[in-house]
Amino acid sequence: MADDPGSNPLLTASPLPFGAPRFDRIRPEHFLPAFREALALAERDMAAISGSEEPATFESVIAAMERAGDALSRVKRIFWTISSAQAVPEIQAIEGEVSAMLTRYGTAISHDSRLFERVRKVWAARATSGLNPAQIRLVESTYRGFVDGGAALDGPAKARFASIDEELAGLSTRFGQNVLAVAAAWEMWVDEAGLAGLPAPMRDAAARRAERNGQAGRYLFTLDRGDAEGILTFSERRDLRETMWRAFTRRCDGGEHDNRPIIDKMVALRRESAALLGYSNYTALKLADSMARTPEAAEALLMRVWRPALLQAANEQAELERLALLDGIGDFAPWDWRYYAERVRRDRYQLDGGEVKKQLNLGRVREAAFATAGRLYGLEFEARPDLPGWHKDATVWAVSESDGDSRGLLYTDYFARAEKHGGAWMGSLRVQEKIDGSVLPIAYLVANFAKAPGEGDAGLSIDEARTLFHEFGHALHALMSDVVYPSQAGTAVSRDFVEFPSKFMEHWIVARETLTGLGLPPALVAAIGHADDFGEGFSTVEFLASAIVDLAIHRSETPLADVAAAGAKILAEIGMPASIAPRHGLTHFTHVFDGGYAGAYYSYLWSEVLDADCFAAFTESGDLFDPSLAARFRNEILAPGDSRDPMDSFIAFRGRAPDEQPLLRERGLTRPAEA
Repeated sequence: MADDPGSNPLLTASPLPFGAPRFDRIRPEHFLPAFREALALAERDMAAISGSEEPATFESVIAAMERAGDALSRVKRIFWTISSAQAVPEIQAIEGEVSAMLTRYGTAISHDSRLFERVRKVWAARATSGLNPAQIRLVESTYRGFVDGGAALDGPAKARFASIDEELAGLSTRFGQNVLAVAAAWEMWVDEAGLAGLPAPMRDAAARRAERNGQAGRYLFTLDRGDAEGILTFSERRDLRETMWRAFTRRCDGGEHDNRPIIDKMVALRRESAALLGYSNYTALKLADSMARTPEAAEALLMRVWRPALLQAANEQAELERLALLDGIGDFAPWDWRYYAERVRRDRYQLDGGEVKKQLNLGRVREAAFATAGRLYGLEFEARPDLPGWHKDATVWAVSESDGDSRGLLYTDYFARAEKHGGAWMGSLRVQEKIDGSVLPIAYLVANFAKAPGEGDAGLSIDEARTLFHEFGHALHALMSDVVYPSQAGTAVSRDFVEFPSKFMEHWIVARETLTGLGLPPALVAAIGHADDFGEGFSTVEFLASAIVDLAIHRSETPLADVAAAGAKILAEIGMPASIAPRHGLTHFTHVFDGGYAGAYYSYLWSEVLDADCFAAFTESGDLFDPSLAARFRNEILAPGDSRDPMDSFIAFRGRAPDEQPLLRERGLTRPAEA
C-alpha cells in the first residue's frame, strides 16, 4: 500500500547501482504519504537541533542541519523532476498540496525562534571559532537565509510573512499549470499546402502528431517552442506565421487560463514581503547575495548593452525590410523577422536551416557534448539501460573519469510530450557532498525536441543544439562539484553565477573543431561560423526586453495595479521596437512566476559577461581544448560550488575582475557615442 512506509519506494533506500531512484516502481499515489512521512522525520531532526542543550557550534547546529531531512530531500527532488518532465493529471492534482506542505515546513523552520537563536550564536562567533572559509560562508548563508525567511520579525509580521509565502507558492503552481494547459490545448492544423518551406523533420513530426489524433494526411503544430520557432523561421505562409506568433506571444493573456490576475497578485505580495524584511523593493532583496549586489548595478549593465543592441537590431531590420519588399511586404511585422533572417543566412552565407537539421541530429550533438567534456575534463559517458527512467524516452548514463573513478549519473530526456513543461532545464536528483563520506551526484537534462518518425534520429537547429550544450554545461557543474556540504554543491551558487558554466559550454557546439568532428561538410561548417553572428541585435534586444521588465516591475516601491500594462509602458519608455517581442511575455514568463528568477532574469546577461571573458582565455591561447586552462576552469569555477564567493572563483581563473568587452565584441555590438 502507498501509505505503508516499508513498501513505498520513495521512503526506502534504493538497491539500484549508484542509489538511482526506482522510477519503475514509483507511482503518483506514493508521493503524498511519502511527503507526510519525510516531513515528520525532517521536523524531528530539526527539533532535536533547536532543542539541544549542547553549546551552539558549527557541528551541533550548521553541520547537523546539513545532515537533517535526508528523506525529504530525496522525495522532493524526485517529485519536482516528475512534476515538470512527466506532469500527468494525477501529479498535477497534488502539486498545490505538495507546494503548501513544503512552504509550511520551510516557514516553520525559518520561524523557529530557538533554532534561529542557535544559528545566530554560531554566526556571531564565526570569525573566532577556527572555521575554514567554506564553513564561514555556509554559516553566513544559513544565517542570511533565516533572516530573509522572516526569523527576525516580530509575531504579527512573522504571521503575515508566512501567509504571504504560502499564498505565493499556490499562485506559482497555478501560473505554471495555466501555461501548461494553454500549450496542451492549442492546435494549428494544416494541409499539404501549408507546409511550404518547412524542413522535412518538422513536416514528419507534425504528420505523426496528426495521425495520433486520428487525422492521417493532415499536419498538426502546437505551441511547443520548437514548433513555434520552426514555423516563424521556415514557413512561407505569412498567415500561418502570424497565427503562430500571436498564439505563442499571448499565452495566458486572457481567456480561461488568464495569468494577468496571478502576476498582479504575485508582484504585490513579493513587494510586501520585501518591505516586511526592511528592503526598499523585492529586487533589492533578491540581489543582496548576488555578484551584482544592487539593482542599480544590474540595471546599468542591462542598459549599457541595450543601447548598442538597439542600433544593431535597427541595422538588421533595415536589411530584412529590403528583402521583404521584394516579396511585396511593406508592413514588416514581428512574425516576419525570423523568416527573413533565415533568408539572409541562406542567401548571404549559404546556410540552409533545413540542411542543418539533417546534419545536426540529436545523436550526433549529444555525442559531441560528451566528446567535448571528454577532451576538456577527461569525462566518459556509458549508457546504463538497466537503470529505469521516469519515461521510456529518459536515458541513464554513468559518468566517470578517464581513470575509471565514478562521477555519478546523468539522465537525459530530450523529446517533447504533452505532459512535459516547455523549454529545457537541468536539475539534480542528488547533489554531491562528503560531509560523512563521498556521495556522488545524480543530474538530469530535459528538453523538448521534436521526435523523428519511426526509428529516425531527431534533427536539431543550431539554436536547439546550443540549448543541449547549455543544459549539459549545468550538468557538468553538478557532476564536477567537489565540496563537503550539500548546500554548497554544484549549481547551488548565486543566481547571476549559475548560468555562467552553461553559457560557457555553448561556445563549443559552434566551434569549427566540433562541427568538423561531427562530419559536417566544410561548406556548412563555414556557413554556420559566418552566419552565427547575424541576428545578434535581435536576440540581444529580445532577451534584454524581458530582463529589463522583470527588474523594473520588481523594483517598484509602489503598488502596480496592472503589471502587464506596467511592463508595456516600460518597453515603450526604453524604445522597444514594435517588430520584436520580448523573449518571454509576462503572462507566460515561467522563469519569473514559476521559477527562481524573479527580479533576477538579468543574471543570464551577467553570466554571459563572465562566460565570454573566460572563453576569450581559450581563444587567446589558440587551443579551445587547452588542457591547463580546462583544468583551471574545472578546479576554480566548477568544483568549488558555493564554498567561496563567486567573484573569488572568477578571479582565481581569469586573474582579474570580469570585463564586458569580450561579450560586446562576440555579439558584434559597439557602444554608441556618448551624447
